[in-house]
Amino acid sequence: MRAGADLAARVRRWLDPRHAWARGTHNLGLKLLALGVSLTLWVVATTDRRANVEQGFNVPVSVRDTTGSGDEKRATSDLSPASVRVTLWGSPDRLRELQPENIEAIVDVTGVPEGSFTQPVTVTAPSGTEVRRQTPARVQGFLDTQVTRTLPVTLSVASPPETSVPRYVVSPAEAQVSGPGRVVSTVTRVVTSPAALAAGAEREVPLVVLDDAGLPVGGVKATPSTVTVRRLDTGELPVKTVRVVLNEPPATLRVTSVSVQPSTVRVVAAPELLGRLREVGGTVTYRPGTYTAAVSLSIPAGAQALENVSVRLTVEGVKSAAP
Repeated sequence: MRAGADLAARVRRWLDPRHAWARGTHNLGLKLLALGVSLTLWVVATTDRRANVEQGFNVPVSVRDTTGSGDEKRATSDLSPASVRVTLWGSPDRLRELQPENIEAIVDVTGVPEGSFTQPVTVTAPSGTEVRRQTPARVQGFLDTQVTRTLPVTLSVASPPETSVPRYVVSPAEAQVSGPGRVVSTVTRVVTSPAALAAGAEREVPLVVLDDAGLPVGGVKATPSTVTVRRLDTGELPVKTVRVVLNEPPATLRVTSVSVQPSTVRVVAAPELLGRLREVGGTVTYRPGTYTAAVSLSIPAGAQALENVSVRLTVEGVKSAAP
């Protein structure tokens, strides 16, 4: 009986509100510290996930083609679109350090027949990020045999001063153009980017691939991509402008109209020769009628004219006197 009475007393004390409060406040500091540590760990563990954001990138599409083997290769042209819009999910710091080139967007055309194609694009997210969306999911293009052509390099330079006669050399003098066959077939010229060079100077300049309309051709590769242009002359030369004097017509012909174009020419020569030069003789063949003729210039040995000359003439015959 006594044991039963003791048990009942302990139960009453446990249920007493005053005892419940005492139990709750026992080691209160340690309990609050444990709660604080738990909350801190939860915040740290979930901060990165809660702070993640989305960011879009325009990613260029790369083509993968492992079809066949041997020397024959294939090339892709008219890829449309050439890039896809990719939305990544990740931390702001990680997304800020990414560039579109860090994201892989590949269309695999292995085994696809030559001609037009429509294939899916596979996007691989960089570490620490996740792909949320990509637009579009598929791209179109044209598969062709890759060909290579060798073309001479055409020099393109800025206009030199009038008092110079520049000479240039390009190295190498030829370049190879490679790419899809139907694109390479449109290439007509490989030219240097315009270069302004001082006498005796040289510069490495890019090559530009052009079609017959003089427009750049995309989707091809020039090898090498740059060439060296070197100016060989030593600089400005002594130049003097002198007038052109035509030869006299024969006695049986009379000139009623004459227009020399240009009426003066620039002559390059040594200073002592130029000092004695006052005019340049020009020879033209006279005949009755109105016509334009080339003028043959009589340039002293050691000199050179920088212009070609022509003349517009009206010539009529002269009646001979009666006996």
